[in-house]
Amino acid sequence: MKDVIIIGAGAVGAFIARSLSRYTVDALIIEKEFDVGDVTSMANSAIAHSGYDPVPGTKKAIFNVKGNRMMDKVCDELDVSFDKCGTLTVALYDEQLPMLEELKKRADINGVPSEILTKEQVIAIEPNISKDVKGALLCPTGGNINPFTLTAHAVENALDNGLKIVFGEEVVAIEKIEGGFKVTTSKNVYETRVVINAAGLHSDDIARMIEPIDWSIHARKGEYYVLNHFAWGFVKHVLFPLPSEKGKGILVTQTTSGNYLVGPSSEWVDDKEDFSTDTLTLADVRRQATDMVPNIPFNEQIRVYAGLRATPSTHDFIIEPSKSYKDFINVAGIESPGLVSSPAIGEYVVEELVRAVLPLKENPNYNPRIKPYIKTAFLSTEEKNELIKKNPHYGKIVCGCEKVTLGEIEDAMSRSLPVNSIKALKKRTRAGFGKCQGGFCQPTVLNLIAKNKGISPLEVKYDGEGSEIVIEEVKKEAK
Repeated sequence: MKDVIIIGAGAVGAFIARSLSRYTVDALIIEKEFDVGDVTSMANSAIAHSGYDPVPGTKKAIFNVKGNRMMDKVCDELDVSFDKCGTLTVALYDEQLPMLEELKKRADINGVPSEILTKEQVIAIEPNISKDVKGALLCPTGGNINPFTLTAHAVENALDNGLKIVFGEEVVAIEKIEGGFKVTTSKNVYETRVVINAAGLHSDDIARMIEPIDWSIHARKGEYYVLNHFAWGFVKHVLFPLPSEKGKGILVTQTTSGNYLVGPSSEWVDDKEDFSTDTLTLADVRRQATDMVPNIPFNEQIRVYAGLRATPSTHDFIIEPSKSYKDFINVAGIESPGLVSSPAIGEYVVEELVRAVLPLKENPNYNPRIKPYIKTAFLSTEEKNELIKKNPHYGKIVCGCEKVTLGEIEDAMSRSLPVNSIKALKKRTRAGFGKCQGGFCQPTVLNLIAKNKGISPLEVKYDGEGSEIVIEEVKKEAK
């Protein structure tokens, strides 16, 4: 019998696993997708929110603020890009100015540094913003973060410290047994003393497997534009409009990789697997964004995408044991600001909820750091030359758009966290993330994965089940 099973390897499950790896426990992460962070934690705004917006006293406010304060250390230990560029929440009309004052009061209560700027101050630091701007709330502790590596590197660290993970296994039943639970997946049956339900959009489905619940999860879709890295510093902060009942609104921001995000929309959907985009919704995103930043060059568009947020009926994070069993812990409804809250949630779940039902002994070999990743695109010419002398593969470009080398790809595939798909490697290294979206590098990447895993190129998946790229060989070697 295992000590702990964590269901779900999004950002929340990842940081629960990392916190748990501080202790000598037999723990397993079960993920139904073929990679970590493959749903909500992948398709979001990539923001480390400062914490000015959540209602004071709520779990959202508490974990947002604590998670933001942890983020510098977390990103240093896990080698994750974090640009603490600050956020600007913008008023475009005079009648919105009192709302800035209200948000400032909320920021003060939550303990978040903030300052209201005048029109002249906003234009001085953001020259491309609309000249109709009336003022803005500046929160300097917010910024941009890489959500792909935040999740992946947290899991990698947990695996380095002794945890295990399985992919492509969907939990289909959970039964209470003596001393714990029997967890049945689409492929295996496990027994465990403690279950942690971090299943995101499907966390209510998991919770209902053991008891009736008085809460539910609803999917809220957000659609985005991704623009190429056309000009560094086109916007210098994360730019938000004033929030509404639908959320924080359409943002414009530069990512840690130098390209730009515009979005998201906010629309309820019944299907928790609906990641489609539509022309009218994206047109509305574009209209709202250009109200705030008129000269956004949408001709630099690389792609569009949609993400689903796991919005709880309780309007707050659900982080508590089930009503029937203290050893079944629900961590659900972690919508925005869930990404930045994840390290704090992970720590709380382990130290307060797991510790209450399971004796925890320190792992004497625990290391909070992962081996740093080499990012050749950010090295100086001298550093690149020295690196290439040691390993010529760092001088061979595989992805021309994002300047990703063979050495970086081989490094990613050598880690404790396996690379099971083309998209997994894309998220780890950015190979395929550029303007051509893998049009040139994908065949090479496919063959590298096949070689690394010792499988046929016909077996390599782009993402999940049934997403193989190559259907058949059209030219066979002569015998």
